[in-house]
Amino acid sequence: MDRTAQLTAHAPDHEIAYDPPSTLPNGPTSLHVTAARVLDDNWTGTSTVPSRRLYPHQWSWDSAFVAIGLRHLSPLRAQTELETLLAAQWADGRIPHIVFNPSVPLDAYFPSPDFWRSSSAGRATGAPRTVQTSGIVQPPVHALAAWLVHLADPGLSRARGFLAGVYPRLAAWHRYLLHRRDLGGGGLVSVVHPWEQGMDNSPCWDAPLARVVPAPARSFRRADLDHGAPEDRPTDLDYGRYVRLAADYRDAGYADHGREFAVEDPAFNALLVASEHALARIARELGATGTARHARAERLTAALVDRLWDPKREIFLCRDLRGDGGLIPERSVSGLVPLLLPELPAEIAAALVRTLTGPHFGTATHLVPSYDLLGEAFDPHRYWRGPAWFNTGWLLERGLREHGERERADALAEALVGTAGASGFAEYVDPGTGEACGATGFSWTAALALDLHHSTKRSKHLKQSTPSKN
Repeated sequence: MDRTAQLTAHAPDHEIAYDPPSTLPNGPTSLHVTAARVLDDNWTGTSTVPSRRLYPHQWSWDSAFVAIGLRHLSPLRAQTELETLLAAQWADGRIPHIVFNPSVPLDAYFPSPDFWRSSSAGRATGAPRTVQTSGIVQPPVHALAAWLVHLADPGLSRARGFLAGVYPRLAAWHRYLLHRRDLGGGGLVSVVHPWEQGMDNSPCWDAPLARVVPAPARSFRRADLDHGAPEDRPTDLDYGRYVRLAADYRDAGYADHGREFAVEDPAFNALLVASEHALARIARELGATGTARHARAERLTAALVDRLWDPKREIFLCRDLRGDGGLIPERSVSGLVPLLLPELPAEIAAALVRTLTGPHFGTATHLVPSYDLLGEAFDPHRYWRGPAWFNTGWLLERGLREHGERERADALAEALVGTAGASGFAEYVDPGTGEACGATGFSWTAALALDLHHSTKRSKHLKQSTPSKN
C-alpha cells in the first residue's frame, strides 16, 4: 500500500472523528452524525451540492465552507471538494460561482448553462471548454478553506501534494480580483452583480439596482419558487434586474470594465484579506516566505478602513461606484465581517463588537441577523433581508475570538450549533425564533455546525486539561 492509500485508510492521531458513535450517551443522535448524514446525502462523488432540490450544482463559496466542515469527516473528501471546484477555473483566474453538473436537467435551476453560455461567450476571457460554468464569481474564501483543510491532516495533504496543486490556482484567483476588479481605483475589489457578493437580496443593493431596467418577466422562469416559499425569496422585480445584469455581462464577453453595477463590499474584501493571510501560510508551507502576501493583506485592510469604514454608524458600508460614488447607508451583516481580520485597529474592532451586540444586530436575537433589525427593509424571513445565516455566523464567531471576545464567541457558537440541528440544518432561519426558512438539509449549515461542534469540543478539552496556576 502506498503512502497516500495508508493516510487515507487510517485516521491521524489528532481529533478527526471518522466513525463516531451513532448516539450520545443519553440517547439523541449526535450532531456529528446528523450533520455528516446531510453532507453524505449531498455528495456527488467529487463535490457537494448545497441542496439536492434547490441548488443541484456546485457553488463556489459553498464548497469552500463545506470543505471546512468535511475536514472533520474525511480530509481526502475535503481536498477533493476544493480540487473539483478549482478544475473549472477560467484562464483569466476567475473561479466561477457555479460549476454545472451535465447530468442535471436544464430546467432544474435557472440561470442554467444555456443562459450563461460560458464556453462561447467566455471564450475571450478564458472559460474552460470541457465544463459549463456561470461567468460571475463569489467571495474568495477558498485559500482560507484550503489552509484549514491542510491542517486537518498535514500528512495526507503533503503526500497528495494538495497545497502544491491548489496554490498556483489560488494565486491566479487573487491576481484576477486584485488586477481586474479594482474598478474604483482605491485598491479594493468590486463586485459587478449582487450574486457575486453572496448576499444576493441584501437591501444594500436596492439603490444600485434601482437604476437597472429588469429583464421582461416572460424571458425567464424562476425554478427557485418550485422549492421555496415566495415570501422567503427575492421579488420578481429584483430577480428581473439580476437577470438583466447577468445577461448584459454575458453579452459583453464577461469583460469587467464598464459594468452598470459596481460595488465595493466589506465582506468580499475582508474575505480576500483573510485568504491572503492563508495564502502566505501556504506559501511558507511550500518553502517560500509569504512576506509579500502578508504585506498585501495589510494594505488591503488599510484600504478597507479608508474607503468603507463609517465611524458614525460604527460599521463598514458598501460603496456604490456607479452612483454618486458614496457609501450606501444600509447596515448589513457584511459590514461586521471585517471583525475577522487580525490587523484591524483595536478601536474599530471594539466599535464593531458594540454594533454586533447593540440594538441594530443584537437585541432580542440569539443569532446575528443579515440586516439591521431597525432598518425599514428588515424582514426576518426574506432572503438576506433579515434572516440569520450560518456562514456569516461562523465568520463572526471567528472574528470575536480573534479579538479576545471569548465568552461572546462561545455563546454564538453554541447558538449556531443548537439552531442548526434543531432547524434540520436550514439554509437560513428567523434570527429571533430560529424558525427554518429556505431549504433544509443545507450543506454549509451542516458543515459549519460540524466545524463549530468539533472546535468548541476541542477548546473545552484543552481548557479542562490545562493545569491551574493556583
